[in-house]
Amino acid sequence: MRKTELSNEALLIAVEEMSNGLIDANLGGDVIKKRIGLAGRGKRGGVRTIVVTNRGNRWFFVYGFEKNAVDNISAKAVSGLQDLAADLLAMDETQLEAAVQKNFIEAISHG
Repeated sequence: MRKTELSNEALLIAVEEMSNGLIDANLGGDVIKKRIGLAGRGKRGGVRTIVVTNRGNRWFFVYGFEKNAVDNISAKAVSGLQDLAADLLAMDETQLEAAVQKNFIEAISHG
């Protein structure tokens, strides 16, 4: 998946949908799977994303892939994603800002 295909606007729309309960799979441990449509392709031709979230003010898009690129996520991978979720969600604002400044994570906001 090319990063440029998935716009910040599409991510923000996905967050709004997930806030309203529209997810594709709950993988447990604060990890969910969400389909996101791409311009001109819709959700069926779009991408799948793995999101770490507290379902409040934290939404981390940690992995994105084309539908035809990955069939299923292994139990080992899910376990690793759940560990990552615990680490990301435990970060305080200072740690998050430091991660953004070091380009470890990218922040987007709406409004």
